[in-house]
Amino acid sequence: MKLKLLLLLGLFSAVSFSQDYNETLNTIREAEAKSALNRIMQRSNLNTGNYDLKYHRLELDIDPGVSFISGDITSYFTAKSNMTTITFDLSSNMTVNQVLQRGNLLSFSHLGDELIITLPSTLSTGTLDSLTVSYSGNPQFSGLNSFEQNQHNGDPIIWTLSEPYGAKAWWPCKQDLIDKIDSIDVYMTTPRFNPSNEEYIAVSNGLEQSQLLNGNEKTTHFKHRYPIPAYLIAIAATNYSVFTQTVPNNGNPFDIVNYVYPEDLASAQANTAVTVPIMNLFNNLFEEYPFANEKYGHAQFGWGGGMEHTTVSFMGNFSRNLIAHELAHQWFGNKITCGSWKDIWLNEGFATYLSGLVIENLDGNNAFTTWKQQRNNSITAAPNGAVYLTDIDTTSVSRIFSGRLTYNKGAMVLHMLRKKLGDVTFFQALQDYLNTSAHAYDYAKTEDFISIVETTSGEDLTEFFNDWLYNQGYPSYTVNWNQPAVNQVSITLEQTQSDASVSYFEAPVPLRLIGTLGEQMDLVLDNTSNQQNFLEAVNFTVQTVLFDPESDLISRNNNVLLSTDEFDFSNEFIVYPNPTTSILHVEKPQTTEVSEIRIYNTLGQLISELPWNASINTSSWSSGLLFIQFQTNEGIITKSVLKK
Repeated sequence: MKLKLLLLLGLFSAVSFSQDYNETLNTIREAEAKSALNRIMQRSNLNTGNYDLKYHRLELDIDPGVSFISGDITSYFTAKSNMTTITFDLSSNMTVNQVLQRGNLLSFSHLGDELIITLPSTLSTGTLDSLTVSYSGNPQFSGLNSFEQNQHNGDPIIWTLSEPYGAKAWWPCKQDLIDKIDSIDVYMTTPRFNPSNEEYIAVSNGLEQSQLLNGNEKTTHFKHRYPIPAYLIAIAATNYSVFTQTVPNNGNPFDIVNYVYPEDLASAQANTAVTVPIMNLFNNLFEEYPFANEKYGHAQFGWGGGMEHTTVSFMGNFSRNLIAHELAHQWFGNKITCGSWKDIWLNEGFATYLSGLVIENLDGNNAFTTWKQQRNNSITAAPNGAVYLTDIDTTSVSRIFSGRLTYNKGAMVLHMLRKKLGDVTFFQALQDYLNTSAHAYDYAKTEDFISIVETTSGEDLTEFFNDWLYNQGYPSYTVNWNQPAVNQVSITLEQTQSDASVSYFEAPVPLRLIGTLGEQMDLVLDNTSNQQNFLEAVNFTVQTVLFDPESDLISRNNNVLLSTDEFDFSNEFIVYPNPTTSILHVEKPQTTEVSEIRIYNTLGQLISELPWNASINTSSWSSGLLFIQFQTNEGIITKSVLKK
């Protein structure tokens, strides 16, 4: 009768004790979730759906020391059907002073959060027209927290954060996930100096065109000539220090413009230096930065985490992960924006994965493996949950901005898609997605992305996305193996699922074979059914099989079992204490002789070889999960030990 010798249990469900890449992600997620708080029940206004926005000119008067805004918003639009009125979104606490069209006053009503303007005559379908709304008010009373006036180091600052439906708190606009504004100009008039006689610096999207002085006032003009949704338009003003970095961009250089608090200038200059290498990486992997004709930049503001406003991310700090995440959004989120809350992973899962690619390319594969381990630990912390949202899910801020599902699982689904397709096809598919005319500088939904990837790869990916994106849970594997001949290894895969929504996760399963002399061979098994057997060629004696050694597969509670005809004496070997900090004690049967002890890390690398001793000094070992193999006269015994 064949019995089973347990070699490895739950290898990558263990908590990683190396660098924690979750801390910054949690900050990002919380910031983005808070930016949507109290707005989630807002929806695209159906009454704004009868026109296509072409242009906005925002002429704004603000004082960073006063929570107030006034201005004139000129809007150009094309009628999508015959129109007698036009509706903008504007919070009820704001005051509309007048609406002008070519010098003529138009009648209007401001009911709830709708500004309804009566046109002088019926505007025919396809006709371009324009008007100007003059308004004022204190946006802080809106309850949307989209317009903040506070201080840093005693100096006044004003900044905005409108994702997704907060723009109406501070200017009359059309806020939806349907109609991007083709281009904008922003004119910000501020006092020239703050109370400490330091110059106010204004920030907005696009390229700064001019600064015009008029007595004690200054008007700064920004021009942005790419399509943009209302929620990505932003302004800020305080006594910023400004410094630039240059991206070579294959002979077409552009600037990264950094607006930072003077008290943080030195640290910001040091920490933002990594932006150029990250920009170069994304340019090489995907395409040229989508707004290269203008700028990229950072503007420091008083919120935890950051916000990826087009061409200028507002930053609560300058950690590398935050820089990478917000920069990634310029491609995935800003150039192509998710077309509904259900598709939020197209923004956040992608930006999270791109921050992982920064770790892979700047820190190396071991660090990237740790990053993936931490994503998987988070994903499998609960047995259910899908990346793609249901209608009910979209009513919950915490569900939309779920770190476990939207960010981490969304990122790892992309990574598993990469492993399934191969690097060349995967990155080509993402480039094709970014350049598809129907979605570039516009919106996309999940089905659009899937269709493009299937076209690029030539594969039917229905099963993959049904399992990993639309349905819930994760697999757990049992790997049974033996070596029936010197040049063959037999492997059988069993799988259980954490959630009944998936009958079987069809996936490439990575294994690493370790030989008795330290040989190593990686296998990726195309597992499509339960109890599937694989007979693989091998040119060495296999001693150990490691499951998913680089954490490429979302899974948990995996077992690797060696089938043997010998008596199962593994349980008679005891190692303690486990976890250990210094001395590890070993108890074994008296009749068992141990010739050698070998220690391996989770990558299958031999760390040390020792003679038999019932007490092993682990004080020099690195922290983390290790495997101890005992070479005995009755076979090989492997034990996992956690070194603290």
